[in-house]
Amino acid sequence: MDELAVFLAVFKDKGFRVAAKKLGLSPSTVSERITALEVRLGVPLFIRTTRSVMPTEAGRTLAERMTPLLDEMRLVLNDVASSQQEVRGTLKLNVTGAVMVDILPPLLDRFLSRHPGLHVEIMVDDRLIEATAEGCDAGIRYGEHLAKDIIAVPIGPRTQRLALAAAPSYLDSQSAPSHPGELVDHDCIRLKYSSGALIPWEFERDGETVSVNPAGRLTIGVNGAAAAIDLARSGKGVIATFENWLQPHFATGELLPVLPAWWTAFEGPWLYFPSRFMSAPLRAFVDFLAGEREGLQDR
Repeated sequence: MDELAVFLAVFKDKGFRVAAKKLGLSPSTVSERITALEVRLGVPLFIRTTRSVMPTEAGRTLAERMTPLLDEMRLVLNDVASSQQEVRGTLKLNVTGAVMVDILPPLLDRFLSRHPGLHVEIMVDDRLIEATAEGCDAGIRYGEHLAKDIIAVPIGPRTQRLALAAAPSYLDSQSAPSHPGELVDHDCIRLKYSSGALIPWEFERDGETVSVNPAGRLTIGVNGAAAAIDLARSGKGVIATFENWLQPHFATGELLPVLPAWWTAFEGPWLYFPSRFMSAPLRAFVDFLAGEREGLQDR
C-alpha cells in the first residue's frame, strides 16, 4: 500500500522530486519504492528521462483503477476512527480563493470548536477541477461551475453581488461614470482567473444588461485580490469585485460605491461532492452547515 501511495503521488505530480517533497521522503526513496512496485508487478510504470517522468499505459491504467479505491479506503479508515461521541479523521476540501476571505474561515472556526478530534486540510485552487480527483472529500465552488451529477449543499451567503468601487481621491480627479459603458474611459483594476481569463464585468438595471471590457490599467490575479483592493484605496482606479470584500472599506470611507444601481447579484457558493464519498468528517461538516442555516432562519 505504501508503494501504491508513492506511485499515485508521482503520477499526480509528474515527477519524483515534487512527489518526494509532498510525501516527506527523499527522491531516492521514492525512486526505490517505484522500482520495487515495478518489479513486483513485472511491468514498467513510468518512462524516465532526464527532463520528464511519463506514465506508461500500464501506469496510467493502474492510476485510474487505484485512485478511487484508495480514496474509499481512506474514507473507511476515517469512519472506523470515528465514534458516535466524537468524529475523528481529516476533512480535505478543495476551495476557490473567493471563500477564504470572509466566508469559510469563521465557519471552520466554529466547526473545529465543535469537533476537536477532527483535522481540516484546505487546498485553495481557482481552477475548475473535480475535487475528489485531487484526493479531497469535497470542493467549494460557485453554482455555474458545478457538474450536474453531484450533491451540492449551500454554504455562506446565498446571494452576493459584483460591486464597483473607487477611492474618493480618484473620483475627485475623474468624473464619476453615470453608465457602465463609460468605464472604458476610466483607469480600471481588473482581476484575472488562474486560467488567464479576466473576470467579466457584467451589470444590469431595469432589464438592461451591459457587458464592458475596459483595458485594465492594472491586471492582477485573483489570488492578489487584497492587493488590488489596496491599490483601489490608494486611488489607482475603479475596481469590480465581491461587495462583501468592499463593505469594510465603504464603512471607513476609503472606497466609495460606483454605479450601485447596476451591481449584479449572483448565487452564493456551494459545497459539492459525489454521494459515494461521504466520509464521517464530511458528514459532520454537512450536518454542521445544515445547523448553521437553521440558526440563520431562526434569527
